[in-house]
Parts: sequence; structure tokens; C-alpha cells
Amino acid sequence: MDNKTLTERLSKDLDVSVEEVESLIEGFAKVIGECALNLDSVTLPAFGAFEPKKRLERVAVHPATGTKLLVPPKIVLSFRPATALKQKIRNGK
Repeated sequence: MDNKTLTERLSKDLDVSVEEVESLIEGFAKVIGECALNLDSVTLPAFGAFEPKKRLERVAVHPATGTKLLVPPKIVLSFRPATALKQKIRNGK
């Protein structure tokens, strides 16, 4: 599902304007990003958790040339679905 379809469907289901849904989605993404920078997780009950993890600096080898490269540290964001969401998907509901 693309962003346009998602916003239209939420707008219809929630009976609000498409602009309001877009604003809410942008605000949610902003909050998730800010929390990730602070290494704080965001949990939504019955949906899941967005968990940031800090990857440390490491040395990697380029497969074609064999040269060693220094990969800088970075923050990666992972999503862990809630048990309730997993069960809904398994049961096909």
C-alpha cells in the first residue's frame, strides 16, 4: 500500500480530511525520528514497538577489491510487532 492509498483509507475510516491524516502521519514520523535520535523506543499497544539501536564503528572488507574500510557508527531503527498483531496476522483477521 502506498502513502496516498493509506491516507485516503484512513481518511474514509476515521471520517476526517485527507489533510488531517497527512498531518498526523507526518507528526508521527517526526516523533519516531526524534525518539530514535535519543535512543528511546516508541511502543504502540496491540501494534508493536519501534526500537533504535546504535551500531558501533567497525572495519569491513570491500568484496571486489579486498580493501579495508572503516564503517562509521550509526543508529538503526527496527520494528518489533506486538503479540496481538502477530496473532491477528496468523489467524487471518
